[in-house]
Amino acid sequence: MTVQRIKMSPQGPEFSKLVQGYWRLGAWNKTPQQRLSFLKSHVELGITTVDNAAIYGDSEQLFGEALKLDGSMRESIEIVSKFGINGIASGEDEKRVSHYDSSKAAIIKSTENSLTRLGIDCLDTLLVHRPDFLMNADEVAEAFLQLHSSGKVKHFGVSNFSSSQFQLLQSRLDKPLITNQVEINPLNFTVFEDGTTDLLQ
Repeated sequence: MTVQRIKMSPQGPEFSKLVQGYWRLGAWNKTPQQRLSFLKSHVELGITTVDNAAIYGDSEQLFGEALKLDGSMRESIEIVSKFGINGIASGEDEKRVSHYDSSKAAIIKSTENSLTRLGIDCLDTLLVHRPDFLMNADEVAEAFLQLHSSGKVKHFGVSNFSSSQFQLLQSRLDKPLITNQVEINPLNFTVFEDGTTDLLQ
């Protein structure tokens, strides 16, 4: 039995109902060929949507190395990545505070870096990783428009946004945000109580 697909918005895209996350890929201790075999194994099950993020250390680069071994796999998957969390690299001498950055320049730079690490020309979907309380919705919208117009990102969404934060950003966009990737687990049902899932439905 293969995993079903679901249309994320009237204009698309379609994702697999289950998504394979690639956080901490480096800790899996797999060779590029083993990573490719893992990718192929879950695609065969119908899990074609993969999730990554700029902050996930070297995960994007490691995924890109595997994908490079069989470029035809790119047509079989939907790649999602996220931007906005600026951490401090291990071993970095520079003194700075880990912070969120949703400025236009930061969005463009982060996305281009993700594309380079992944070894691809276009992301299927780009998400704002976490709410930035200093977010300028107009500036984010400008960045999204530029990335879409240049063919670097097909669709956009958010992650961990409240209903009001989602509505604010959506009010500046011509196309629908296709998702709000939120935490739901047996210890956290908050999004069912605060209107987040109501808004998404």
